[in-house]
Amino acid sequence: VTAAMPEGTGLRAFSEVFPERFFDVGIAEQHAVTFAAGIAVEGFRPVVAIYSTFLQRAYDQILHDVCLEKHPVVFAIDRGGIVGEDGPTHHGLFDYSYLRNLPNMVVMAPMDENELRNMLMTALEHPGPIAFRYPRGHGTGVSMDGDMHTLAIGKAEVLTTGADVLILAVGVTVTAALEAGKKLQDQSISATVVNSRFIKPLDAELIAQLAMEIPFVVTVEENVLQGGFGSAVLECLSDAHITPNQVLRLGISDTFVQHGSQRVLRSKHGLDAAAIVKAVRDMIEQSK
Repeated sequence: VTAAMPEGTGLRAFSEVFPERFFDVGIAEQHAVTFAAGIAVEGFRPVVAIYSTFLQRAYDQILHDVCLEKHPVVFAIDRGGIVGEDGPTHHGLFDYSYLRNLPNMVVMAPMDENELRNMLMTALEHPGPIAFRYPRGHGTGVSMDGDMHTLAIGKAEVLTTGADVLILAVGVTVTAALEAGKKLQDQSISATVVNSRFIKPLDAELIAQLAMEIPFVVTVEENVLQGGFGSAVLECLSDAHITPNQVLRLGISDTFVQHGSQRVLRSKHGLDAAAIVKAVRDMIEQSK
């Protein structure tokens, strides 16, 4: 199901092969969500493919027609994060915040195209509302699993281990976090880098365990800081009564992101590898 975006969401080829399974409802995101809820009631597993910025229009329908009823609707959220040249109206920087507070909703973000495939499989097997958001652009060229498989809901993945700083990244920021971890290692700062995978539910057990062992915690996300992934981590640590030396949240501050390439905008807003390295070094230096 899409809302006048068969080309933008990459569904044109699907619509030609499976015309009986493809529905373009026009510029009517609210109807797309309620329509998908009706399909789910009939025992099917609908996938709603909509840009993040346009899904905001259907918030009421997501809440009342999907989450309240626990319908197994899959939300494939395109253009998540910094979009680039389409400008401030098209950046998808609010979905972590506006989706994670909805009961029954699961929210995921893949680090690469291989994990995206597995999140789609996970979503199709999940018995309730579930969303995965991914960025505009092409995959990075990672090797692909032979078969798609499901992921454990709410479980993160430790990619590297280090004792000095814990970097909790999610979605497209994981690649930058890994690069930052390598650069920090060259500067004698060892980092544990985690592919968090889930914004909701968080891997609270893993986060709490690592935060008790590692003095500095950094969260990285392409979402507004208010109510986003970093806020969820702070809530998790507070609930567990854990107080690391410092928690630093990297994301989009209280502003609208303007026009520009993804590379330029990520650098400007402190979300590329160089910015993560500087933020970690400054945090450690200021604690001395």
